[in-house]
Amino acid sequence: MPKAEYYGTGRRKSAIARVRLVPGNGQILINDRDIDTYFGLETLKLIVRQPLKLTGMVEKFNVIAKVEGGGTTGQAGAIRLGVARALLKAEANHRPAMKSAGFLTRDPRMIERKKYGLKKARRAPQFSKR
Repeated sequence: MPKAEYYGTGRRKSAIARVRLVPGNGQILINDRDIDTYFGLETLKLIVRQPLKLTGMVEKFNVIAKVEGGGTTGQAGAIRLGVARALLKAEANHRPAMKSAGFLTRDPRMIERKKYGLKKARRAPQFSKR
């Protein structure tokens, strides 16, 4: 019998995560590194584990994620969305709980583009009377 694998893609800001859930003991690998070595902050590790804790699947699946682009917070958010989508494919009855927790919603906030005549997106040059 082939092992069941569940896939999910998550995006946040400019980070893209491809997440694979395989039956296991709860190990989380990100870009072939353990979560503790990849993310320094405890809050980022917590963000990644949120969908697994909510559904009670922490010890049932190993998470293998490939993530690129963005910063550490964006990558953690992208992995969280990918894990939540993969968990839906594994067990669809968790959808109401994950939906109400907000794990299935893609965060639409992106960096605003720089406009000409300004120093940044909204920051104007310093005004001088003379």
